[in-house]
Parts: sequence; structure tokens; C-alpha cells
Amino acid sequence: MEIRSGTARSGELDIYYEDMGDPGDPAVLLIMGLGSQLLLWRDGFCEKLVAEGLRVIRYDNRDVGLSSKTERRHTGGALVPRMLKFWLGIPGDADYRLEDMADDAAAVLDHLGIDRAHIVGASMGGMIAQIFAARFRARTRSLAVIFSSNNQAFLPPPDPRALFAVLKGPPPNSPIDAIADYSVKVWRIIGSPDYPATEQRLRNDAIEAYERCYYPRGIARHFSAIIASGSLRRYDRQISAPTVVLHGRADKLQRPFGGRVVARAIRGARLVLIDGMGHDLPEQLWDRLIGELTTTFADSV
Repeated sequence: MEIRSGTARSGELDIYYEDMGDPGDPAVLLIMGLGSQLLLWRDGFCEKLVAEGLRVIRYDNRDVGLSSKTERRHTGGALVPRMLKFWLGIPGDADYRLEDMADDAAAVLDHLGIDRAHIVGASMGGMIAQIFAARFRARTRSLAVIFSSNNQAFLPPPDPRALFAVLKGPPPNSPIDAIADYSVKVWRIIGSPDYPATEQRLRNDAIEAYERCYYPRGIARHFSAIIASGSLRRYDRQISAPTVVLHGRADKLQRPFGGRVVARAIRGARLVLIDGMGHDLPEQLWDRLIGELTTTFADSV
């Protein structure tokens, strides 16, 4: 399948994207999560969407992959106090917020001359997608929020082992083998227990991501953006597009309650909880996930 690629200008940043399928087909914009490159929207997953008669665009968020790095040093302070304030509903400080990252998504569509698209976001990408659907209602055909949250106060916290595995990372200047080992460990913690990937697959994925762009500082910057943005309920109340919320019942990083509160906050949203699914998109579930997505796409006008 042909993959067209390029960069869209968002303010002072270049946002790298990949575009596939017939440009005349309805567009689907895929937004990935914290510190994750567009690679996590696997080629095979995108090909299945294209086979449904859709134009598929995936992109690297700022501070990750082949998109611009902000090179700022703001960390917001110690992690635990920041997490406590966040849980209590007190936003923190950051160099940019999720709203700015939603503007990056709009810039990609602008660059490609796409007026309206189905918006699909996973994890932090689901948060960005909620903001996009609220702020750019006329441009949102439908919305899909996958293993995400609206960050309202007092939500059940992540499993500490899962959270710190994602945020901590391997020691600085670790060799590629150590980085791959650490990545395997993380996915074993947060991945789908009923649909585990092979260790070789996880190692190959980690090496591919490393060779494309290894930039662990992007994780901290994305996390700061989440904390600075606070609760997204104010955006959820403004969303009018057909919405599906997909969440794994076995997700340790973003508890299923996160999906529940999103579905409750968006009028008419449909909640789908999937047994044995964690915080990933296992190939065994692609057909089911894409079926849920296309069902929602069909509800749009």
C-alpha cells in the first residue's frame, strides 16, 4: 500500500504525518498517546481501515518521532506531588497543553486540505481527540476514544507499577539492547493479558522505534501537558459528533472507569468494554475494534 508522507506546519513546529488510501474517501485521523510514535498505529491496522473505503492519516505528536522537538526544560517539579494535585483536580504548569496538541491535529488536516474527518485517539491521543471534537465540531464527523479518560478529579489512579514503568524509562545512555529489554517489560505490564505479543515481536517493535527516533524526554513533556490541561469534562459537554468509547477491562494504566466517565460525559456516546484487553491494540482484536469504529463512522452525516 502506498504511504504518502510529509510535514504540516503548526505554529513554529513541523508535524510529520503519513497518509494512505484514496484521497477521495472519507478521512480518518489517528492520534496516538503519550511518548508514542505513529508506529503504534500498525500498518496492518491502517490497511484494514483503508480496505473499508477510508483515507487514513496518522502522525507523530510534537516531541516524538519525526515531528519537531520543543527542547524546553520545564518539568513541573516532583512527580508524586504533581500527581496528587492532578487527582484532586488542580492543574499544573507546562510549556504547552493538550489544547496546543489538538491544534497540531487541525494543522495536519489543514495541510492536507481536509475539511472534516473521523477523529480517533488512543490514550493521551483520546484526550486530544476529545478537545478536537469540542473545539472543531464542524470538522469532526465522528469521535472514537480508546483506553483514555477525561481527567476529571478523583478517578481511580493507575496501577503504580504500570504508571512508573511508563514514566521512568531505562537509565540515560542505555544501549539499545537494554532499551529493548525495558520496552518488553513495560508492554508485559500494560499490555493485554489475554492477547500477549511474543517477546520477539515486542523487541522488534522497540528496536524499530529506537532506530526511527529515540527521544525519551518527550514522555515527560507529554505528561506535563496532560497535568496542565486538567479535567476535560468542559469539552465533553460540547461534543455533538457520534462517539464510541472503547476500553479494555484489563487495562492497568488507564482504568476502565476512565472510559466510563468519558462515555457518561458525552451525550449519546456508546461505551464498549472489551474483556482481556489492556493498554494496547493487539492484532487479535483489530477486526472487532475496526468494526466498532466503522459502526460509529456510519452514524455520521
